[in-house]
Amino acid sequence: MEKEELKKLAGEKAVDNIEDGMIIGLGTGSTVEYALRKLGKLSREGLKIKGIPTSVHTKRIAKEENIPLTTLEENPMIDITIDGADEVDSELNLIKGGGGALAREKIIAYNSKKVIIVIDDSKIVKALGIDCPLPVEVLKFGWTSTKKALEEFGCKIELRKIMGDEPFITDNSNYILDCEFERIENPSQIEMEINSIPGVVENGLFIGLVDEVIVGGKQGILTLDKATVV
Repeated sequence: MEKEELKKLAGEKAVDNIEDGMIIGLGTGSTVEYALRKLGKLSREGLKIKGIPTSVHTKRIAKEENIPLTTLEENPMIDITIDGADEVDSELNLIKGGGGALAREKIIAYNSKKVIIVIDDSKIVKALGIDCPLPVEVLKFGWTSTKKALEEFGCKIELRKIMGDEPFITDNSNYILDCEFERIENPSQIEMEINSIPGVVENGLFIGLVDEVIVGGKQGILTLDKATVV
């Protein structure tokens, strides 16, 4: 099967976990979009849910699909969040933030009873940081100083940009620094150490937040959970 077919399988499979009356965290990314489209169809057919989007982009798709929306202030506990990932390791830890929504995604994940990640099998790695850089959201103020502090971790850092030299701006009006490691040996420690640097808003390491990973692979759907990886 083609990669898009695998992503569609995973995204739509996650929706099988949704029940009437749930508050749903709506993640960001191309695989999650398949889940959003299916949720929209079910909502139009009578499924009663409310969604909390993790990005402006996701909010736009949810509105297109007529998915009723709410906020974390109105519903501080989320039943299930469906989100994607850039990398997943053997302990279900993640790197996220390729789309730049990592801070909001982590807030939503932290406040969810269950977090389901949907990916194709190319996102499974032996160690985090092997295939993609670690995104770190930073304040614009003093960002070059924040970059110097991050370089102490031995990574190569680039300010994320769009068209030419225009910096990418997050939905929170911040910058993204993409930090390229050879591999991240102790992700839980690195997550805490990076977040202790003044100027860092959040980083894309998601440690211990995931309950289930649904993988679209050439052999079909594979579901990984905490019991699987123990």
